[in-house]
Amino acid sequence: MRDPERYGVVSFDERGRPVNIVEKPAVPASNWAVTGLYFYDDRITEFARAIRPSARGELEITDVNRLYLEDGTLEVECLGRGCAWLDAGTPDSLLQAAMFVQTIQDRQGMLVGCPEEVAFRLGYISAAQLLEEARRLGKTELGRILAELAETGP
Repeated sequence: MRDPERYGVVSFDERGRPVNIVEKPAVPASNWAVTGLYFYDDRITEFARAIRPSARGELEITDVNRLYLEDGTLEVECLGRGCAWLDAGTPDSLLQAAMFVQTIQDRQGMLVGCPEEVAFRLGYISAAQLLEEARRLGKTELGRILAELAETGP
């Protein structure tokens, strides 16, 4: 990550376990930005109630993550080569993310981040259900792609 100071930053010990997490550090301890994809257990509401606004006046998700770190249950999955994390926090980064997704979808003919496609490929919905969703979307590009997928199969 070229500009980790824009994000929450996690640092690791020699065994790869998270040891610190800081929101927008002036001097990042690592280049590992926290991407914003979280899975929490049922303690999340208790932890969320415990945090207070930061010096910036905001409730920081990093403070919630720090509570999990402090009780030894924070797990961090590092995204490696072949994964793309797209920031959309500024107008420029939103445009870059949109153009990246468009390029992948147009050039490789595959959808990016499409829950309907995933549900179909994993067998959670049938071809008939996927086709119904495609019809609901009408003559949009997504509707066309989903209809084609329903007809050709996973």
